[in-house]
Amino acid sequence: MKKLPKFLEKYFWDVDFGKVSLQKFRLDIIRRILNYGDEKAVAWMFKNFKTAEMKYAVSHLRGYSRKSANYWAFVLGLPKEEVLCLKKHSSSQQKTIWPY
Repeated sequence: MKKLPKFLEKYFWDVDFGKVSLQKFRLDIIRRILNYGDEKAVAWMFKNFKTAEMKYAVSHLRGYSRKSANYWAFVLGLPKEEVLCLKKHSSSQQKTIWPY
């Protein structure tokens, strides 16, 4: 199991950092760094992950702030319409089905 560098530990405050596997949790690691990472963490991510993985994480995973999702969509060249976190929530659609 390839371990993450110690300087990334602050982004995994809610899990046992020693058990975070680079191979097993690739998308979760990318999402944390994209959402919370500093310059050092982002530079590490670009060295260790493919751009396609980052694009997939931004466009298919929830859990980003709107600000982060918008920024990374721009940086990675993704249309905002393809970013799941930037789509309108289903609650607005429910009002048309159930008007009460």
